Amino acid sequence: MALFRFATDPPTRPLIRTRNLILRPPLAGDFSAWAVLRLESRDFLTPWEPVWSEDDLTRNSFRLRVKRAAREIATDEAYCLFVLDARTETLLGGLTLGLVRRGVAQACTLGYWMGQRHAGKGHMTEAVRGALGFAFSELALHRVEAACLPQNLPSRRLLERVGFRAEGEARGYLRINGVWADHLLYGMLAADLRKG
Repeated sequence: MALFRFATDPPTRPLIRTRNLILRPPLAGDFSAWAVLRLESRDFLTPWEPVWSEDDLTRNSFRLRVKRAAREIATDEAYCLFVLDARTETLLGGLTLGLVRRGVAQACTLGYWMGQRHAGKGHMTEAVRGALGFAFSELALHRVEAACLPQNLPSRRLLERVGFRAEGEARGYLRINGVWADHLLYGMLAADLRKG
């Protein structure tokens, strides 16, 4: 495993396959499935996400997301991935390994969302496990960090189930649903995944 990686050698097309899922970057052709899933899940997602912009679900906004995701992958800044059912290729949700920090840190931040109709079925647990394997092997990272609202019990249980350790609380950490909110902080090291 490489100790250090540089922005010149990120995976060009990250693709993660697990038993039941495919995680891959968003494509322009995903717009309709993404917009429908996000719209029908809006009330479900609102308590856990930043406020959506007025044009959030437009084709143009999505096109910019796809371009930004490709640019961030090419520069090893972030890995925005869609979570799809491997059998049907149905879009289930999304996952990001973001804020990649190289040099002495070799770390990133994990974020994720699941469409309401797919929640509670173990998909995100499987997706996060696959993403952790990718982060620690393909990206040669040392640490993955995550944060969640204290009242988000499903997210807390997911992080603990896959091996994250609670590391404390950050006051006013992220602006969620229009309010600066305290978050519980979690971390996982590559060595933790090897032990598990």
